[in-house]
Amino acid sequence: MTLKRILGAVALLLTPALAFAHPGHGDSGLVAGISHPIGGLDHLLAMVAVGLWAAQQQGAARWALPCTFVGTMLIGGLLGFEGLELPALESGIAASVLALGLAVALAVRPPLVMAVVATAVFALFHGVAHGLELPDMSSPWAYAAGFVAATAALHAAGYAVVRFLPRAAAPLVRLAGAASAVTGAWLLAG
Repeated sequence: MTLKRILGAVALLLTPALAFAHPGHGDSGLVAGISHPIGGLDHLLAMVAVGLWAAQQQGAARWALPCTFVGTMLIGGLLGFEGLELPALESGIAASVLALGLAVALAVRPPLVMAVVATAVFALFHGVAHGLELPDMSSPWAYAAGFVAATAALHAAGYAVVRFLPRAAAPLVRLAGAASAVTGAWLLAG
């Protein structure tokens, strides 16, 4: 798949949010679900970092990390819809930004099982947060479809950056990971 096609697919996934340029539409359903991962810096950084980190991997980890994140996040979202609250939810999300940023900055390649478990734990925190923030009068399924689509698009964008940039740009990707890690540390401290 070419970079042009990947970026086109990402643009199409994000287009519904752009169609509602005036206020009042983002309060329910699909658009609210799309805007949640994109509108929060912590979610945005973590989800792009998953794509960046997946692209730095080899073999099955390239698809297993984003798929694990999306699947576990959806489970977490469903638990959040039911009112489950994880202790230290915001700290867990901030820690995911820090850890995923470090993983990208250091281009860490742990064993697949270890990477998948870490990704699943981070995704659970993000999913529960998404689920707990279900807007009133919103369809949980449309909202879930929105945050799943936006997350997949952010993963794809991160993945595309690494896979289609020249190898000479690898230090820039690592720098982006370091910036994400610093932001995660700042979020944890704040």
